[in-house]
This record gives sequence, structure tokens and C-alpha cells, in this order.
Amino acid sequence: MSLLRPILASTRLVLPRLASSSRAHPNSILKSTPYRTYASKSKSKQSTATLVPGSQQKLTDPAAVEEYSKAEQKMATAVAWYAKEVSQLETRASGRVTPALLAPVRVTLEGAPFRLEDVATVGVREGSTLIVTVFEEHTMKHVEKALYDAKLPGIAPQRQDSRTIKIPIPKPTVEARTALATTAQKLAEDCRMQLRKAQGASTKKGKYEKHSVELEEFQKLTDAKISEVDRILAATKKVMGGR
Repeated sequence: MSLLRPILASTRLVLPRLASSSRAHPNSILKSTPYRTYASKSKSKQSTATLVPGSQQKLTDPAAVEEYSKAEQKMATAVAWYAKEVSQLETRASGRVTPALLAPVRVTLEGAPFRLEDVATVGVREGSTLIVTVFEEHTMKHVEKALYDAKLPGIAPQRQDSRTIKIPIPKPTVEARTALATTAQKLAEDCRMQLRKAQGASTKKGKYEKHSVELEEFQKLTDAKISEVDRILAATKKVMGGR
């Protein structure tokens, strides 16, 4: 028994220490114990393979498609008109003498406008003179008036007899070609205004929302037609400036 007393005494000294360590604050244990967190499984994402960018979407509403078709036709007509007008300017700037030089002339008979070719023939003599021959003598004064009213540069009608008018066509000067180029520029701006007007009328009628596919498609159509006008004008200026 005397041998066990030192052992029991040492045991009493150890047990309180263990007891005191077991009473440590829970938070201290948590802080000293490292742990990991794992992200929860994300929901499956929708595939974007079938999504179409806004710039590639097409019109689907029947009313919008119909209005787009109408606007496209109006714009195409405006561009065709400009191309025709510019073609006549190029002919005049080149110095070529053709009946097309008198295409803008409109003859008024009994209050109604007629094209010159409806009331007379137009021919070329010696490559530098236009000859206008009216069908009916009583229309002569009306044709003369129409030629003057057209105010075509370098056009000076000369009556030869009761049915014939001679029009010498002078070679275009640098100043004349510059004036024609200015006219082409003005007509181009007029055409652009017509294109924007057609766009505005169509979008106003449709009452489309801001940033909608419809507004974007109409804008792309207008931009494409304006680019056509710009290309025609650039080519015309090149032709006129190169002579």
C-alpha cells in the first residue's frame, strides 16, 4: 500500500489538468480546426447554340414584313431615279451629243405635261447638233418654250422652219463639268432625304418599340440604299473629274 501512494498522488496531479483542458471554450476548438467548404452543384445552364444575335434576327410579324416590302420598293424607286438623273449628267459632262440630253424637257399642251419624244423626234447631226422636229406645227411654240424653261446648260434652241429646231451643243468646259458635279451632289442629298422619309413613314406607321428588331431592319435597309447612292455619286464625280 505504501508503494501505491506515490502513484496515486501523481495521478491526481494529471487528472485536473486533463479536466481543465476539456473545459476549453468550443470556439477555440473550431478556430484551431481547419475545414473546407464545397460549392453547391449549379443548375444546368441553357445552351446558347440556338440563340440568334439581334443583328441576325429577321422580321416575323406579317404586318412588319409587308411594310418593309413597301419601304424597300419606295427606296429602290428613289435610287433608280437618282441613277437615271446622274446618267444624263454624265452624258452632258462627257461631251457626247445624244437625244438623252433633252430627256428632262417637258412640253405643256392643254395644261398637261408631255415628254419631248411624245410630240417630236430628236436626232443628231454631225455629232455636235441636235435636231428637233415637231409632229404638229401648232405645237412649235410650246416646244420652244419647254426647251428654254428646262434651263439646260449650253442649250440654245434655233428655229429653222415651222417644224424644225436646231440646237448646237458646245463642248463642256471645266466650269460646266464642275457645275454638273455640283448638281449630282445636290440630287444625291435629295435622294437621301427621300430614303429617310420612307424609313420614317414606315417606322411611324408600325409604332415599333425602341431597339426592336423591326427598327434595326428598317435602319439597315436605309443604310444599304444610302450606300448605293454614295457609290453612284462617287463614280459620277470620278467620271466628271477625269475629263
